[in-house]
Amino acid sequence: MRHMNPQRIVIKLGTSTLTAGTPRLSTPLMVDLVKQMSQLVNDGCEIVLVTSGAIAAGREWLNYPQLSKDIPKKQMLAAVGQLRLMALYEQLFNLYDLRIGQVLLTRSDLSDRRRYLNSRNTLDALLAHKVVPIVNENDTVATEEIRVGDNDNLSALVANLIEAGMLLILTDQPGLFTSDPRRNPYAQLVEVVSGNEIPDELWQAAGGANNLLGTGGMFTKLQAADLARRSGVMVVIAGGSVPDVIVRVASGESIGTRFLPVESVIESRQRFLLTGGRSGDQLILDDGAVQAIEKGGSLLAVGLTKVCGKFDRGDIVRLLDSGGREIARGLVNYSSSDLLRVRGQRSSEIERILGYAYGDEVIHRNDMVLL
Repeated sequence: MRHMNPQRIVIKLGTSTLTAGTPRLSTPLMVDLVKQMSQLVNDGCEIVLVTSGAIAAGREWLNYPQLSKDIPKKQMLAAVGQLRLMALYEQLFNLYDLRIGQVLLTRSDLSDRRRYLNSRNTLDALLAHKVVPIVNENDTVATEEIRVGDNDNLSALVANLIEAGMLLILTDQPGLFTSDPRRNPYAQLVEVVSGNEIPDELWQAAGGANNLLGTGGMFTKLQAADLARRSGVMVVIAGGSVPDVIVRVASGESIGTRFLPVESVIESRQRFLLTGGRSGDQLILDDGAVQAIEKGGSLLAVGLTKVCGKFDRGDIVRLLDSGGREIARGLVNYSSSDLLRVRGQRSSEIERILGYAYGDEVIHRNDMVLL
């Protein structure tokens, strides 16, 4: 099973942060935020940036047209603004000799197991090559049925996808308050949220979305925090204008509102693997492969002796030894038809035989649970 990486941080920048409360992107503020992220990368952290701002950038580039709020108009603004936003990020990260890669996602990318694996592998590959992934919802094609709905929840899904150690959500507020601080001068900052459930009064205090520029208010940030913490991720909601906020939070300083991981459900993915898989979808392994897996290794094609059932990449399959004893279950990187062609072969031969490869492992040790 994969474990959280404490040096892997997802940072979510909202529209209100990127514009500093104005109708246009604030380049000086973005320079400062990128500088902080670059410092973390140089210190050995892996950073994934989930960014809003495409629609705001498109509206600015088109000189603030008066448009209706229907989805095609928003998609049009996103199509124009996405290009401008990424060009600006590329320019800013280049100042610190860092390269970026754009990743556009929809909900269906993260709910379909094969596309989930593809998305995760893409992000892992970018990070392995010291490229900063910049993630956004694919607003130009997404519809209400497939879109995540806001980049707050998208950031939580991404943090779960890559097993990040921390999710930092930056906003125009210092954190989560006991009530709306813009209406109640006695509202107090909530410094820590722990326990299995977020108290009802905090949900009520978060209210709904009330930001004219962005799509999410504090309510969606609370939703995202709850989702991420149930995947074992530490979540921090803090003000984007706080000096050196990214570096300080990453170093452990208490800023904003911290949401502690829910320890009791960190193993939810392991339970998912244990309860999944059809009984007929099986891989029979030789003794060498069984020993390697029991010592914490991955399953390679060379250790496969038989492929049973019909399954696709990303499905859960059962791993059996030569005597028929089930030893593990895991998410398979290749379909049954592919494995019938490469079983018993060395990993270096996979691409030659299939014409493509999803990696050396049939099942990576991080996607496997031993029985």
